[in-house]
Amino acid sequence: MADLHPLKELVALHKLGVPVGIYSACSANEFVIEAVMERALELDNYVLIEATANQVNQFGGYTNMKPLDFKEFVYGIAKKIKFPEEKIILGGDHLGPLTWKNEKSKDAMEKSCELIKQYVMAGFTKIHIDTSMHLADDNINEKLDTGIIAERGALLCKVAEEAYAELLKNDKAALQPVYVVGSEVPVPGGIQEEEEGIQVTKVCDFEATVETFKQAFYKLGLQKAWDNVIAVVVQPGVEFGDETIHEYDREAAKELSQALKSYPNLVFEGHSTDYQTRTKLREMVQDGIAILKVGPALTFALREGLFSLCMIEEEIFRYNPDIHLSNLISIFDEAMLQNPDNWNKHYHGNGVKIRFARKYSFSDRCRYYLPDTNVQNSIRRLLQNLGTVTIPLSLLSEYMPIQYSKVRSGKLHNDPVSLLKDRVVNCIDDYLYATKQDDSFKSVVY
Repeated sequence: MADLHPLKELVALHKLGVPVGIYSACSANEFVIEAVMERALELDNYVLIEATANQVNQFGGYTNMKPLDFKEFVYGIAKKIKFPEEKIILGGDHLGPLTWKNEKSKDAMEKSCELIKQYVMAGFTKIHIDTSMHLADDNINEKLDTGIIAERGALLCKVAEEAYAELLKNDKAALQPVYVVGSEVPVPGGIQEEEEGIQVTKVCDFEATVETFKQAFYKLGLQKAWDNVIAVVVQPGVEFGDETIHEYDREAAKELSQALKSYPNLVFEGHSTDYQTRTKLREMVQDGIAILKVGPALTFALREGLFSLCMIEEEIFRYNPDIHLSNLISIFDEAMLQNPDNWNKHYHGNGVKIRFARKYSFSDRCRYYLPDTNVQNSIRRLLQNLGTVTIPLSLLSEYMPIQYSKVRSGKLHNDPVSLLKDRVVNCIDDYLYATKQDDSFKSVVY
């Protein structure tokens, strides 16, 4: 008999009045995942790592990985740093017809069924079912009916449950998946246009969503599966764009937070929590948003670390004819210019503004170019170059001041890879603080 899912334990704790949570690292970058695992290893924590439907799917997605490939990729990193596999929770994000929303519902849903089957069969146990988008034969001029969203979501859950039953035949210890539902889903990766304000989900809409999904699940005989729905995605009033961050306003979300108390087995899942302050993140967890999704902020921090190291490299080797500089910053931009599909619909304005956004936008479309061959070669050269010297403390103080302080206090090695991953840890630690998974609270959480 499989053990109780750790996320169900976390929800139970939260409902007992212990304001704990977990952050979900939505990234396929090796440096980011290593940083997530290494920090969790220090604290004896679980890690929740998620892949998105357009990132990882049965056709490979933009990472060229299928669900099983992604699992093996993550487990390979775990083996490298000796992180226990039993502490890894794999999640599937926006599983549904997101990638095929321009196709007719029959074809899009058939592909969605195969998508969710492959995720569950690969051992992903946190499944976010997202059927909130219009498909080609839906009336684009009308809001998609919650009943249709729930009906499609229940169908995908049925496929997931059947896949889990198949998985159990070969793995009796396979963990029962838990589900996240909800139609108020922010666009993956942040808003594409700057907005005046973000509308918090109305209580009546949240309650209608829960009831409609429950009815749809029950109609397909998924009563037991409904017991494993642990969270609902809502819009608590947080988002980010190129240059803006919509901060959490707990007063604006007060009624929504109060309404959650009527549901003893549910918490909220917050998407696009990137760039919130640690104080705001803590407030979100306290208010019932116990699952905090973060993706672009992690690779934004990684990009900052890479650019800082690039500046350090130039200062050290600029006049050394024997060293071939990485030129990472310019190579990054060249890769983006040669293949603009991943950013040109997101960045707007004149040439100067777009050039700035390619490097520094909070939307962090840079992350799509991290796997580029030229970018990868440049990163390797950067790390190799800096690995041949002891980086002067004065340059660390100039370009990576937080890491400088850690090196000075003996908490961090002064090598380029450690420095780079620790820049990501700056972001991770805000989430550990917010979810009470830092070392002050680990005895409470797990």
